[in-house]
Amino acid sequence: MLYDEFRHLTFERPSPHVMLVTINRPERHNAVNARLHHELAEVWSTIGRDASVDVAVVTGAGRTFSVGGDLDEGRDNPGRIEPTIHSGEQALRLVYGMIHCDKPIISAINGAAAGAGLATALCADISIIAEDAVITDAHSRIGVASGDHAVMLWPLFCGMLKAKLYLLTADRMTGVEAERIGLVSRCLPREQVLDKALALADQLAALPQQALRWTKRCLNHWLRQAAPMLDLSVAYEGLNFMQDDAKEALAAFLDKRPPVYKGHQLRSERA
Repeated sequence: MLYDEFRHLTFERPSPHVMLVTINRPERHNAVNARLHHELAEVWSTIGRDASVDVAVVTGAGRTFSVGGDLDEGRDNPGRIEPTIHSGEQALRLVYGMIHCDKPIISAINGAAAGAGLATALCADISIIAEDAVITDAHSRIGVASGDHAVMLWPLFCGMLKAKLYLLTADRMTGVEAERIGLVSRCLPREQVLDKALALADQLAALPQQALRWTKRCLNHWLRQAAPMLDLSVAYEGLNFMQDDAKEALAAFLDKRPPVYKGHQLRSERA
């Protein structure tokens, strides 16, 4: 894709050889609809081919990074196989696109992040988060396995025990907690996040680029070794979307009521 073909991502050049990518659906808290999901999967190859860009910074418009999937658009998807497969493929392309892009990517996590937004934020090579930003991998709360990125990356970032704690409970955490457990690179007051990310981008852009790119490529072999876990988690997430608990979780959220899961009934029936 060319830059002018993107609808929900905007592009600025705050300094030579640095591209600032902004997720730009502020009226929806930068929720990821099908078009934006496609763009987040495509943009890294576009930047990779752009010889004028050495470092990318990604952030969200307004006071939110991205709240994840646009539930209004996806309300009819649970139980439907084709959109579920398509979404899973886009999720894989997003994560692998960031990992395989040799150019450094910095995320300026200026506010809440979840779902595909959180995957974009944490697949970056350096992540700068606002102290009061709230992030969560809420998959288990909505009745599906943790796909997107977390099973692959979180044990490497913050250790298996912390990964299990937050992925099994789907508890929210602040930027302060995310830095404390090692899930992000730095935590700063909100007003300093983007400035710090851009300063780091300038610092990296001034260094020998081939050395940086090959260093990133070598480091990311740690992540590539975990690739089967990503594929498996995305597949299980898709299977869960065929089940009643995922449908109930979405319906309950949209109806603003507590969900009534059937998984408990299945457990008692097996017993």
